[in-house]
Amino acid sequence: MATRKLLEELSQVQLAIELIELGARLQVLESEVGLNRGRLVRLYKEVSGKSPPKGMLPFSTDWFMTWQPNIHASFFYTIYSRLREGQDLERMQAFIKAYRLYQEHMRLQDDEEVLALTRAWTLVRFFENGMFQLSKCNQCQLNFVNHAHTPDDDYVCGVCQPPSRAGKPLKKNRTKSVKQI
Repeated sequence: MATRKLLEELSQVQLAIELIELGARLQVLESEVGLNRGRLVRLYKEVSGKSPPKGMLPFSTDWFMTWQPNIHASFFYTIYSRLREGQDLERMQAFIKAYRLYQEHMRLQDDEEVLALTRAWTLVRFFENGMFQLSKCNQCQLNFVNHAHTPDDDYVCGVCQPPSRAGKPLKKNRTKSVKQI
């Protein structure tokens, strides 16, 4: 009995360390790890070398609907879903593995990680709470994050139909470069 309890505690500490190393906020740790807050704070300081950041977690679904975050969120959630279904992984195992695969892909593509771990965790929670659905693009046939219960018969994704300002520099950057000439 004592051995089982010790192994469970070790498993929870290991999960907390993995999440901290990936950039988890304290609120994520409190929700997902079965250790008390004081222990999580001490562990956070030990692993990261600093106190956990303060502040609220993102709570709006709107961030995920903007052009670039939607592409990254859709990519991450597709990986996560496939790991859950195809490899029959537990929720947090699949989440950590999916986030590491997302990070690896961004590094290999020399692209910026738009989706921080806390946002990725929030995304999964939004799906679990029925706030999001995957909608299939009529042009590329890929699935993208969309608000739940949104009619998607004529859905076109942000990759096939990017917004007019997608990928263009901000006006102040353009002005700065003109002044240098």
